[in-house]
Amino acid sequence: MTLTPEAEIALFLRRLKWVAVIVGVLWVVSLLSPILTPFVLALLLAWLGDPLVDRIERAGRSRNMAVSLVFVLALLLFVLALMILVPMIERQIMTLIDALPQMRTWAISTAIPWLEAKTGVELMGWLDPERLIDWIRSHWEQAGGAAKTFFGYVQRSGFAMVTWVINLALLPILAFYFLRDWDRLVERVAAVIPRAYIGTVSRLALESNDVLGGFIRGQFLVMLALGVIYATGLSIIGLNLGLLIGIIAGFISFIPYLGATTGIVLALLAAVVQAQGLDLKLLIGVGVVFTVGQLLESYVLTPRIVGDKIGLHPVAVIFAVMAGGQLFGFLGMLLALPVAAVANVLLRYAHEQYTHSDLYAGERAGIVLQSGTTERSVIVEPGKDADRL
Repeated sequence: MTLTPEAEIALFLRRLKWVAVIVGVLWVVSLLSPILTPFVLALLLAWLGDPLVDRIERAGRSRNMAVSLVFVLALLLFVLALMILVPMIERQIMTLIDALPQMRTWAISTAIPWLEAKTGVELMGWLDPERLIDWIRSHWEQAGGAAKTFFGYVQRSGFAMVTWVINLALLPILAFYFLRDWDRLVERVAAVIPRAYIGTVSRLALESNDVLGGFIRGQFLVMLALGVIYATGLSIIGLNLGLLIGIIAGFISFIPYLGATTGIVLALLAAVVQAQGLDLKLLIGVGVVFTVGQLLESYVLTPRIVGDKIGLHPVAVIFAVMAGGQLFGFLGMLLALPVAAVANVLLRYAHEQYTHSDLYAGERAGIVLQSGTTERSVIVEPGKDADRL
């Protein structure tokens, strides 16, 4: 159907209105991002817990009772995890503290002389307290500015710590109310969607729910498995801080290659300090542990547990995490992959609509690609009409 110029202008203005609404919402979210973290995390926890609550409800329990049972179960799992992890991490931290004098000796006797020989810059003299005091006296203005900046940072960090504690206290309260009223919230959102679009929105919501659910649960299991693999492997080869480094590497492995890269750098540094030099056996062991971990992740864990749930290239995943952190800080990094997963669902839908539109087909609607057809399978020979293909 051909639209009149007035109708085309009206359609363009309606679309422009929705673009303005989306931009406005993003702007408000950016302004409120410092206080949104507990609310978003609570919504995420409520979404993850809703299937279990619904299952308990179907067994004949009330919604409040089901939510309470889920919270008790989550609390027991959290306490169990603390009972297992805290003593292990405490021992690793004590090992690190005990190794500090050894690290200092290694730095003074080996690392700093090596750096001085390679760079030609004197570094050892700066370890002398008197020289540092003399330098501060001669550069007191710059030192004063640096001190002011430092204490300002400490003050901001103190406020951030207080905010973090408040958010942590709010999280279970908000999660309880969101989980209790989850079905009601979904119904209210569905009630305001225009009836002409309810089918499309429902379809996209279900696809997004499947993608997000599979990805988050699968990624959590992959992170847990990698943490166990790295921590166990590094401990077996005799690295004193192997458990702590393995847990850190597993925890940040949701960003492609970052967990393994960070883990191997920390492990190599810890191995060099522990051996007071280059212990080839220990260094090769570190390399073997992370190589095995990466092979298992690439060919066993991710394909079998996560699959291609999110459908994004690793470079796109890294960009999404960095962009989220740049725009919204920690909250943005936390939500980068879920948002990217939903955006990918929307982009697939937009691509589907585009390939079935008059804009794509032009006047030759016969060559609109059907689902599963690739561009290479459609060949138009010069001088032949498209409807003869």
